[in-house]
Amino acid sequence: QVQLVESGGELVQPGGSLRLSCRASGFTFSSYVMRWYRQAPGKERELVATITSTGGSISYADSVKGRFTISRDNAKNTVYLQMNTLKPEDTAVYYCNAHRPGIQFGRDYWGQGTQVTVSS
Repeated sequence: QVQLVESGGELVQPGGSLRLSCRASGFTFSSYVMRWYRQAPGKERELVATITSTGGSISYADSVKGRFTISRDNAKNTVYLQMNTLKPEDTAVYYCNAHRPGIQFGRDYWGQGTQVTVSS
C-alpha cells in the first residue's frame, strides 16, 4: 500500500532549526512531484515548498523563502525540508504530498503529518 511517513517535527525555540523527512513507499517515487504543506489550527492548509521529480525545479512560499530548503533523494524515496531561523508563525502540522500531474493518470498521496512547534 501507499505510504508517506513524515518525521522530524518537535518543539524548538525561535531561531532554531529542524529537518523534516518524508519517506515514501508503495508507488514510483521518482515519477512524482513532491510538496510540503503546513496547517495551523483553524487555518487552511498552505503550500510551503515544491520540488519536481528530478529536483530540477524548486519553489517556495514567500513566507519561508531564504529560510527553508526542500530536497529529495530518489534512491532513498525520501523528500526533506530543512527549516532554519524558525519563527513562532511556522508552528503547524507539516504534511508531505506526492503529486503526479495528468487528467487520466493524475494522483495525489498524503502523509499523516508531523507537528512543528516554535516557542520559547
